[in-house]
Amino acid sequence: MNAIVQRGSESYPPCIWDYDLLQSLDNNYKESPSNKKRVEELKKHVKKLVENEDIKPLANLEMIDNIDRLGLSYHFEKEINIALGTLIRSTNNDDAYIEQESLHATALRFRILRQHGHKVSQDIFNRFKDNDGNFKPSICEDIKGLLSLYEASFLGIHDEHTMEEAKIFTTYHLKKVKHHSILKSDKILGREISRALELPRQWQMTRSEARWYIDVYEEKDDKVVALLELAKLDYNFVQSVHQKDLANLTRWWKDLGLKDRLEFSRDGLVESYLWGLGMASEPQLSNCRKAVAKIIAVVTVVDDIYDVYGSLDELKIFTHAIERWDISASDQLPCHLRMGFIALFNTINELAYHSIKEHGFDSLSYCKQALADLCNAYLAEAQISKSGSTQTLEEYMSIAWISVACSVVLIHAYLSLNEHVTKQNLDYIVKHSNMMRWSTTIVRFTDDLGTSKAEIERGDILKSVQCYMRETGASEEVARDYIWYQIDETWKKITEDVLEDSCLPHSFIRLAINLARVSHFIYQDGDGHGAPDGNDKDQAMSLLVEPIP
Repeated sequence: MNAIVQRGSESYPPCIWDYDLLQSLDNNYKESPSNKKRVEELKKHVKKLVENEDIKPLANLEMIDNIDRLGLSYHFEKEINIALGTLIRSTNNDDAYIEQESLHATALRFRILRQHGHKVSQDIFNRFKDNDGNFKPSICEDIKGLLSLYEASFLGIHDEHTMEEAKIFTTYHLKKVKHHSILKSDKILGREISRALELPRQWQMTRSEARWYIDVYEEKDDKVVALLELAKLDYNFVQSVHQKDLANLTRWWKDLGLKDRLEFSRDGLVESYLWGLGMASEPQLSNCRKAVAKIIAVVTVVDDIYDVYGSLDELKIFTHAIERWDISASDQLPCHLRMGFIALFNTINELAYHSIKEHGFDSLSYCKQALADLCNAYLAEAQISKSGSTQTLEEYMSIAWISVACSVVLIHAYLSLNEHVTKQNLDYIVKHSNMMRWSTTIVRFTDDLGTSKAEIERGDILKSVQCYMRETGASEEVARDYIWYQIDETWKKITEDVLEDSCLPHSFIRLAINLARVSHFIYQDGDGHGAPDGNDKDQAMSLLVEPIP
């Protein structure tokens, strides 16, 4: 007689979205001939502004920065790269200009050049230090410069003491300037400071930043009207593409049937799509967004099978079936687990077929290995949970950076881009580069900060915060600060790879950085993936449903 398996009880909140509504989304933006003509006229106008060689370096940097913040960079990548090349050549040989450059201009130049992979020395900030090597107190009166230096400090790398000092110095003084007289006359600057202190620009999800900044930019006295008009039109057009993506995915998700049959698991299609939207928001990257959404939606169900539903014996069979990549190996599983296995199996094979068709090589071996690693990590965590054993933070992270599932996501995202992907590039990314590990590590840490309390209450293993508390005796507040410190240190590693690893495809770098940014967006106020609340829905509505008037 078979033993009765004790199943975990479902404790995730119900889906907050109406799938019929999602299939009918239409922001009424019509790509009519007149709209297309107007967009092209505006793009030509902005292109001339970027290409204007008579414009001063600071004005050019501010134009490039505004284009980026408004979500328009993908239209002007060639022009921006040429403009930055011209800027580097002109400023490198102009000591007089550099000597009189403001703190704001210096910090903006540093940040934008590093964001685009150009090496810039931290020594450019030495002019703003006193004889003892400390930042001059007088720069605290330059609030705009202080904010720019703060943002630049998040593009620092390891052993750059000036950038670390800048981060500490500017954070301390920006927190004190809330009642500064300049903010009474410049309320926009005050809003920018508040947002930056919550999350620096380098860590912000680009699409969310664009939605926020369009409203801010409209209030600025020095705005370029054509740029603002283009930003609004483009935002609404891109949103209409995202709505079509979501309608397509909703039909796929309903046909898959997991949400109806596997009631113990999370039903988070929209949340899964937000990851894809944040990683690749450009309208031409629908295949990438949809691939990311499919992978995350199905892998989330598999995660729940390991966390709350399967017995250890069943999970071992499931893991073995993944390693063999053979449907018949799942015959011993109960119906619900086999359904999850087949959904994953079919989804991965579908995406692998797309890869063969588009890129001319079989990527399935990379996908299977990433999944085998993932399921073995899930199994290890299930064994730790059921045994009640504890881990050090290092032991926890050796498994947890894999179990967050983002290596699988990044591989499939890269394979789904609208560009020629080579086996050589994929081999380098998977086997020789650390970029994937740094990005997924940030996702794991942000996930833990937003979800660990609820997950432990559901019987999950101790997360990074709790591992550090148990290991060191630290309070929860101190432990959370330490995890934030680890996030900051990992972002430095990402910046180092951007500057030093010339073998990494630029498109993959962008995906990896954007993945880390999305995790900040998803988990900033709690578990925006597994248990989204009203605030999470409001943010999603602004991105997916509500056009800019």
